[in-house]
Amino acid sequence: MKPALSFQEGPKPLSWQEFPHGDYLRSDIERKMAKWLPRMFGYHMLKLGNLSGELNTSKSTIKHQVCVAESGPFTGVVADIDELPFYEHSVDACILSHCLEYHTDPHHILREAHRTLIPGGYMVITGFNPFSLCGLAQLLPFSGQKLPWTGRFFTPARVKDWLNLLGFEIVSDERFIYSSLARGNRLSRFAPWRRFTKQYLKPMGSVYMLVARKRVAPLTPIKPKWHARPQFAPVKGAGLRQTSKQHRERD
Repeated sequence: MKPALSFQEGPKPLSWQEFPHGDYLRSDIERKMAKWLPRMFGYHMLKLGNLSGELNTSKSTIKHQVCVAESGPFTGVVADIDELPFYEHSVDACILSHCLEYHTDPHHILREAHRTLIPGGYMVITGFNPFSLCGLAQLLPFSGQKLPWTGRFFTPARVKDWLNLLGFEIVSDERFIYSSLARGNRLSRFAPWRRFTKQYLKPMGSVYMLVARKRVAPLTPIKPKWHARPQFAPVKGAGLRQTSKQHRERD
């Protein structure tokens, strides 16, 4: 298993057009994400990275949406996504589209997103699945310095373990786009193969989407000691008569 922390970074995508079939990839992610956006309520939504900023999230009821990334056409706040300049518990939803693959410390990115999210807030993560046609293409010689294979692909199960450790509840786990996404690959040519894998090999989708919700820690009320009922200790009758006899002798 490859370590999560790595100080070697390859080229980072700044736009979906840098990916092979980037428009198709973006539109399919938007279609999968559209059914979850109306379920997110609140006032503030963060989009981490340039790719997240380009996604159409107009179906969300959250009106104030800010993209945090390097300087770009959709960037609202120029900052590192692993050092967010926001208060704790100040964001209602967070979108991370293909962020973990192209940064040195994906753990820290998730911790920062967890810090800024309110209890009950949503996080949507998309990434490339290493156990797919796209992941297998990463082993080929031509993919060494080409997007999207310059990043480190983490399995959805591993990302879910990270989220569970942070205290998230996994609400949804989907796989889609059954293609290698190679630049010279015509998607229509492999339509029968995509239909077969979609029906019988669902976990082998080239792209995964995780929807997680930050758990609310329940408060266990502690009953004050002065409200505790004292233990009942009845006094025997013989003892009462003996005490009365002692009082009469003193008199």
